[in-house]
Amino acid sequence: MNCGDIEQARRWLEAQGVRQVSDGVWAEGGVPAGTLTSSEVAHTWTNVALEERGRDAAARLRLAFGLLDLLGEYWVTCEIRAALKDNRDPLPAEAFWAGYRHRLEAPDEPEAVIYSLWVDWFEDPATAEAAFAEVVGHDLAEILDGTAPAGIAGGPLFRRARRVLCASGPVSWPVKYPVYRTAATFPELQPAVFRAILGSYHDFYGDLEPHSALALLRQLSMPSDTEHFTALCDALEAGHTSHYLSRRLAADAGPPEAVDQTVLSERHVRGGSHVATTVTAPSVWQEAIRRAGRVGLRRRPLALRA
Repeated sequence: MNCGDIEQARRWLEAQGVRQVSDGVWAEGGVPAGTLTSSEVAHTWTNVALEERGRDAAARLRLAFGLLDLLGEYWVTCEIRAALKDNRDPLPAEAFWAGYRHRLEAPDEPEAVIYSLWVDWFEDPATAEAAFAEVVGHDLAEILDGTAPAGIAGGPLFRRARRVLCASGPVSWPVKYPVYRTAATFPELQPAVFRAILGSYHDFYGDLEPHSALALLRQLSMPSDTEHFTALCDALEAGHTSHYLSRRLAADAGPPEAVDQTVLSERHVRGGSHVATTVTAPSVWQEAIRRAGRVGLRRRPLALRA
């Protein structure tokens, strides 16, 4: 989070006639009766900011990041991602990933950024590998090679690695497995590696190879009473690759809420069939589901947060 970017975004909104009344409440045109939610502000004004004339692509991206930090809305990340693909005047990809890394390292949980990585970048096979490398893969590899500072415990890189690992279920196993192995060499990241493997098993689009996943799990120094650890090992030892493909072991291997009880409640349609999951989720993601429904997007089961 960048305070300068936040204030720039606030001033920009005020210039458009939108001002903040209270936390999550905005007024447009100076009329208190016409209040807007942060979600409505994001839906109305993010695209306007990204297309504003008189700013170069880097300045527009900075303004959009300011709106993201100010509003905390997942929809802002959707607009930014679309603008990255705009062939007419694309946003600078290097600055975009630097912005994501910065927010993933912040002390406060960047929920919209984590959710964006999970459902937009990691679930898309065309972007998952590059996105995963940008937000964590390159850095852990450099640490292991001795080409980056070794300190990680409790610092910004630790926060970023932990958050990315716990959102990485949809990333293909060959891509993420070397990073998981590297992360497992740091005791402070081992709980995140466990949650990453658990998420890879429970995520609707998760991916893992059971035998190498099991071998990695057995290398972790987890407390003996770690919930779902033994049952997950049993499922992987039996050769099962997915909670959804192994319904007989679903109850034994633990529900998706095993990952800090962070999943979504919705009905998913794939190939004409319905898969129902009933769990709980933080309000920001429930709101993201509601908003996504307004624009025709579909959300899937979620197991993200450490």
